[in-house]
Amino acid sequence: QVQLVESGGGLVQPGGSLRLSCAASGSIFRINAMGWYRQAPGKQRELVAAIPSHGRTNYADSVKGRFTISRDNAKNTLYLQMNSLKPEDTAVYYCNEDIIRSGELSPYNYWGQGTQVTVSS
Repeated sequence: QVQLVESGGGLVQPGGSLRLSCAASGSIFRINAMGWYRQAPGKQRELVAAIPSHGRTNYADSVKGRFTISRDNAKNTLYLQMNSLKPEDTAVYYCNEDIIRSGELSPYNYWGQGTQVTVSS
């Protein structure tokens, strides 16, 4: 069994910062691509940032220059540093990972439970 547990969400004023974390646990052999998505009320879930096991990161245009995605493979943890937050960043943020479980060959796709980020004065 594999679980993704997110933390770090909360209420912040415009211009503030938050750091989200997503810790994977269980019988994990390797984690391939990892990403952060968000879903605002009444809107579809959208990709915020992605980071492959090797290669370049990818960001939504709306967060470029403000958000930074990173990963610690030794800790099976994904991060999203969010700076210069705007009210339009308000959403539930979800981590998403392609994980190869121990003893298996193909990856499975997993979602975190979501963490609320609210940007408001």
